Amino acid sequence: MYNHYYQQTITQQPVSYARILHAAPNAPAVDVYANGTQIASNLPYTGFTEYLAIVPGQYNIKVYPAGQTNTPVINTSITVPPNSIYTVAAIGQLPNIELYPILEPIMAIPQGKVLVRAAHLSPNAPAVDVTLPDGTPLFTDVKYKDVTNYLAVDPGTYTLQVRLAGTDTVVLTIPNIQLHPNRFHTVDVVGLAGGTPGLQALIPLDGNSYINL
Repeated sequence: MYNHYYQQTITQQPVSYARILHAAPNAPAVDVYANGTQIASNLPYTGFTEYLAIVPGQYNIKVYPAGQTNTPVINTSITVPPNSIYTVAAIGQLPNIELYPILEPIMAIPQGKVLVRAAHLSPNAPAVDVTLPDGTPLFTDVKYKDVTNYLAVDPGTYTLQVRLAGTDTVVLTIPNIQLHPNRFHTVDVVGLAGGTPGLQALIPLDGNSYINL
């Protein structure tokens, strides 16, 4: 299931896992390099890579418009700790985009429950609340770059609303979310408030649902 980066050494060292999310709304599809090795090709906006098995340590990450290797739009270093799972999101707007690591902690799921959290990755949106349609709050006052704690909920089909924090103003409705037991999900709010591409939610299955460290 996983692509293996430096696979030849993984069996002899601790291992971590990371995937990349392209969440920069005005950036083109990108290629991503770690220490000079390409780890993602032509990754589109809102696209995720598979989880990559990584030897812990420091990595230079360069992100280029797809098919180019001249001037990176991101050139940074990140440190990958051992025995960890991350989604590393490219966020912001050109020319100021950055990598933002989001930890997926290893923790127990209450029997028969689903663990859900929210991540605010829209660079121009104000703080928001994530609620049920009747206004019941799940997460409140979530600001740009905030990642909430996981909340245990019952499995089922949900409609969520994103509202301006502290108000009844709905800026995004997310219908028909299927949540199955014993899984972790992050509701990633991406896009531009009042712009193009507009606000939307990505609700991937987080790797801590199935990756064993």
